[in-house]
Amino acid sequence: MKLLTPLRLLAALSLAGASLFAQAADVTVAYQTTVDPAKVAQADGAYEKATNAKINWRKFDNGADIIAAIASGDVQIGYLGSSPLTAAITRKVPVETFLVATQIGGAEALVARNGSGINSPQDLIGKKVAVPFVSTGHYSLLAALKHWNIDPSKVTILNLAPPAIIAAWKRGDIDATYVWDPALGVAKENGKVLITSGELAKFGAPTFDAWIVRKDFAEKHPEIVTAFAKVTLDAYAAYRKDPQAWIADKGNVDKLVKLSGAKASDIPLLLQGNVYPLAADQVTLLGAPTTKAVTDTAAFLKEQGKVDAVLPDYAPYVSAKFITN
Repeated sequence: MKLLTPLRLLAALSLAGASLFAQAADVTVAYQTTVDPAKVAQADGAYEKATNAKINWRKFDNGADIIAAIASGDVQIGYLGSSPLTAAITRKVPVETFLVATQIGGAEALVARNGSGINSPQDLIGKKVAVPFVSTGHYSLLAALKHWNIDPSKVTILNLAPPAIIAAWKRGDIDATYVWDPALGVAKENGKVLITSGELAKFGAPTFDAWIVRKDFAEKHPEIVTAFAKVTLDAYAAYRKDPQAWIADKGNVDKLVKLSGAKASDIPLLLQGNVYPLAADQVTLLGAPTTKAVTDTAAFLKEQGKVDAVLPDYAPYVSAKFITN
């Protein structure tokens, strides 16, 4: 065996360390409990393999907390809804929207608790409705009240994170909630759906979830963002090729249950309630459609007093450059 001199040993260790650093760029990714086919790839470690990066996955209960973590630099890539995304961009948090993850349908809804006396939208007046503030649920709740010509000040709207909503619902402390799974599934057990986000979209208030990245990280590691997007879109393609066969695979459902907290029996309906855009769709979406949706959301948030102003142009915060077919 050939022995290395101290100088050669030091050089070899330095080279190995440099190689390891090059191969293991650290990135913290914020995810939520939404039901999404790409969570199977997350559970399988596909993102780590494709990006050649060490990924620290952090679960968050709402988009507002994710934005705070991204703004501070603690998180580089995050998954959040269109409302908190819009609020963040309007406040000029340095991010890019690089993937439209989900066009929300039945996976978010307004549910009234049985026995609350809410049988129609007008019955919401004077009731307690819980929702995570600055979330897609919050935006949708306000949009629904506007559609029904209900003054939000006549409804007691409580700012609760999903885990707190579950606890309050079980105690009977709230009358209704606009939320996503697993809290949505809990509410549905003894509640009635008044409207879904898919139905609201038809009334001109669409919502979506997106993957965003800090601009400084994207500039330094575009290959990681591109690979991350590809893994996600490959997962969507696998699901959309044959949704029924995909859902019939118990392994897929088990992984979704583990990462989302949703019930296995609810998974099929939740998946079918959303649209997961493929790569070809993304190229179009990550342009005028998303820019317009964010602009319209910003105008609504300003009208509701949730942001101070609307930016003249939201296009710099949306990019299709990380999408590969």
